[in-house]
Amino acid sequence: MKKIISFCLVLTSFMVSFGFVSCSRPKKDPNTITLWHWMTDRDKTFKELAAQYKELTGIDVQIELFAPSDSYTQKVVASAQAKILPDIYGVLDTKETFANFIKYGYIADLTQEFKKNDGEWEKELFTKALDANRFEPGNGYDVPPGIYGVPLDVTNIQMLYNKKLLKKAGYDAPPETYDEFLEMAKALKRIGVPGLVSGWGELWLADCFASNYAFNIMGEEKVMATYRGEVPYTDKDWVRVFQIFKDLVDGDVLVKGVVTKPNKEAEQDFALERAAFAFNGSWSVNVYKEINPDLEYGVILPPAISNKYPMRIWGGAGSNFVISNTSPNKEKAIAFVRWLTSQKQQAYLAEQTRNLPSNKKALSSISKVLEEFAQSMDNTTHPTIWPVNESPVVTEKYTKGLQSIIIGKKSPEEVAKEIQEVKEKEMEKEQRRK
Repeated sequence: MKKIISFCLVLTSFMVSFGFVSCSRPKKDPNTITLWHWMTDRDKTFKELAAQYKELTGIDVQIELFAPSDSYTQKVVASAQAKILPDIYGVLDTKETFANFIKYGYIADLTQEFKKNDGEWEKELFTKALDANRFEPGNGYDVPPGIYGVPLDVTNIQMLYNKKLLKKAGYDAPPETYDEFLEMAKALKRIGVPGLVSGWGELWLADCFASNYAFNIMGEEKVMATYRGEVPYTDKDWVRVFQIFKDLVDGDVLVKGVVTKPNKEAEQDFALERAAFAFNGSWSVNVYKEINPDLEYGVILPPAISNKYPMRIWGGAGSNFVISNTSPNKEKAIAFVRWLTSQKQQAYLAEQTRNLPSNKKALSSISKVLEEFAQSMDNTTHPTIWPVNESPVVTEKYTKGLQSIIIGKKSPEEVAKEIQEVKEKEMEKEQRRK
């Protein structure tokens, strides 16, 4: 994927050098707009909504699905190079790649659209979802400040609990603190039920879990200071974060094989009641419904260790659409996306796909468990909106260190020391580059 993106940027840079930035397109029907997406679970619903829109406006919205997401990304990159992007599409990659698409003129600035009528459209949508599409003044990507994308839905990752299994272990309510969680795990173990399952074979999900507790234990500023190199990973607060994983191992809280388990398997475990707790995202509501429609579960924030700082969870926009800046039907494309994110259409999408709507007014029509996810949107954060991110090399060492703690190969202190050694080497390299 990185090679594909790099090739795209090199080729685009070449095009800019020779004055081929402006994109010529063949003439198209002014009453037809094209939307590309990657969401197989929503394709039918998108087409139903497109049919409704045509009946209302006479505008034909052609919905085209390209899946899986890797294939979709390749399609978008190649189309950007060939100057044949659709009217509406999404960029599935890092904030840096998103920024490059903007800088090379492939994405329209929607700020003025969001500000119309006293900011009516902007106020309807979750702020945390819009933030993923927003570039603030002084951003590190040299992108003019503005909002460049539209969130279709929102998501966040929390702790889920099986009501029936907790009751079997003698509990009528989920844990409120980390210590209570560990006590419940002991009680569950006594009746032969594993405590926690998650797809930590996918390293980003383990990183997410650790990040939640880092924010709770030391606060956002200290986490960001660590990424800037001002606080070492050997600091006692970071060692405490790593100690959490040892606690879970020592208490036999985790499902066997969690360190190599993909999230799809973890979702099956929780849906089939092979664990009392799961660490997973709001998208799982749809998955659990398909596997076990009778599953009784609820949603809570990961139980806090500290009351000094809030628990922050990863979340924000789930999927986003952008408008091609070179589209001859740009205004009509914007009008359709505006309609798609209005209350009625958002409620319909939520009902059909069981995803959290990005429009706050549509929350009244969602299921109780999705509502529980939605209630914590104010607690969300995400690497894409942080002022600084950790080096990928350090992050890789960090996540693999978490795995080594889970399998009992290294202690939290050893992992902290190794991460800091890599951090210092990366900082030295950065200084030499300057």
